Amino acid sequence: MTADRYKQREAGVTALNQAFRRYEQVRKDQAYTLSESAGQDAFDEDFEIQSCNMRAWFEGGEAGRTAFARDLGAALERIGFAILTGHGIDPALYEEAEVHVIEFFERTSIEERIPYLARRQGSVNQGYFPIRETTIIHPDLVEGWVFCRRAFDMDGRSDFAAGAFWPIPAYEPLFRGVCEAQEALILPVMQGILRYLGCDPHLYDDRLTHTNFGFRLNYYPPIAKQPTGAPGSSGGRMLGHEDVDLFTFLPAPSVEGLQVLNRRNMKWIRLSAPPGSIILNTGDYMQRITNDRLPSTTHRVARPGDPQSCEQPRVSFPMAVYVRENEMLEVLPCTGEPKYPPIRAETFHTRITSKYYGDDYATPDHAPRNRRPE
Repeated sequence: MTADRYKQREAGVTALNQAFRRYEQVRKDQAYTLSESAGQDAFDEDFEIQSCNMRAWFEGGEAGRTAFARDLGAALERIGFAILTGHGIDPALYEEAEVHVIEFFERTSIEERIPYLARRQGSVNQGYFPIRETTIIHPDLVEGWVFCRRAFDMDGRSDFAAGAFWPIPAYEPLFRGVCEAQEALILPVMQGILRYLGCDPHLYDDRLTHTNFGFRLNYYPPIAKQPTGAPGSSGGRMLGHEDVDLFTFLPAPSVEGLQVLNRRNMKWIRLSAPPGSIILNTGDYMQRITNDRLPSTTHRVARPGDPQSCEQPRVSFPMAVYVRENEMLEVLPCTGEPKYPPIRAETFHTRITSKYYGDDYATPDHAPRNRRPE
């Protein structure tokens, strides 16, 4: 890392998100510090993220689908987050996956991970992110590893080689099971959202069948093991951000820390979801195509309030759902006069994420505009 990028990242501890607004491709008026600010942040203790039971969709016939779509759409329109229950995925799969995330990071050495350092493939930076190097604008206290569809043997490709993506190939089928189980939820969730908005529920069926996704393994080392005064040690576990996708599936983490910004009062919500449930949130792609109706909501991972939780690692494994890179993102016809012109998905994605990886991350024709979205 260059000295300039090191200074930029460390300065991100006190930076406001609005310093990077030129990269945004949807309207984001909220202003917040990228890092949590002990003693300064206000919290909303009354707001509850709505739970939506998918059993109504799967087993309740037309009336059940209508009810689920209503509940899901209302939750997402209100805050951009919902908690999915009754989704049919065995909680034991998530429990097993959490154990494997810890094993995956604790069994591999830094030297074994370095050959897999993240690099851009298509729209997404894929591979290993060392601690404090998730972005160039903030020293997150997390190690991450991003695997997209090409890293899994899901499509019967004859040339698939797990070793190209996994330092221990035996982990590929273990995590593939999670991706395959959640892939079955993509169309029901999107159809529910479209139904709520008054669109053709099947408008995105083709685009989201075997579509791109980013499956990220996050390993937050015990805070007690962070050396005092280390660079970025006061930077928080993961910066405040919005997801660059249609929506994200996050199996409920067992260790606290996830916080969501309520734009209506600019207070943070401590989100705690039941074990085995899935936290769902909408991202920038969704805000764009819904004409700002479903927001891409700010969230972060903060240090646990429970001292015992500081003694153990925290892991999470979100799955971000995209469309293919050459698909066009267009405002849905059921959402009124378009505020945004059509844009190719890769162009949209790299204009935004170059704030995390540097302007040279995007190719010249994908360079961010210096005009703020209105």
